[in-house]
Amino acid sequence: MRDPAVTIPPGTSLAEAYRIMQHYDVRHLPVVQGDMPIGIVTDRDLRYATSVLHPTPFSEEADVSQVMARNIITTTPLDPVEEAARLMRRNKIGCLPVLEGQKLIGIITGTDLLDAIIRLTGLQRPTGRIAVQLPDTPGQLARVAAIIDAQDVNIHSVLTYPNANKQTLVIFRVDTLNTRALADTLRASGLTVQWPPSD
Repeated sequence: MRDPAVTIPPGTSLAEAYRIMQHYDVRHLPVVQGDMPIGIVTDRDLRYATSVLHPTPFSEEADVSQVMARNIITTTPLDPVEEAARLMRRNKIGCLPVLEGQKLIGIITGTDLLDAIIRLTGLQRPTGRIAVQLPDTPGQLARVAAIIDAQDVNIHSVLTYPNANKQTLVIFRVDTLNTRALADTLRASGLTVQWPPSD
């Protein structure tokens, strides 16, 4: 989350809004009255509003209130990151203003979500990747974790991808780059390892 969000009042011109975006290197500007968001404008909104492709192009001096989206979708600081991602994907939007009550306290963008994924999956430091196909039944994940633990390897993150036939692909990020040896140990225990491939 960008905190505080860069904001503009509704009387800001389209040209000034674009200059602010360029200066702060942002693509979304909440439009606020006081601390309360009343709309949002994106760099794409600004380009289209002033384009010859627009049915009635706006002057660069027009107010952003004339082109901003008014029905904004918001989130709160307590909402999980996956809920923010679901909202953005379902509504095909590039950002979510973050509200505490009615007060704007920040903004989440698609880039923020990618940063969160990198942190959640442990990719900000060197790790190895192991992909194991497991039956979708209780105890399977614990079984693999115990084998990895017995090799004195730490697990940094676990992602699961349910698929057909009651199977789940489980991706482990582990603190070794020597994943082939670990994969061989898992295969010797009867597990189906999809990555790294066997020799």
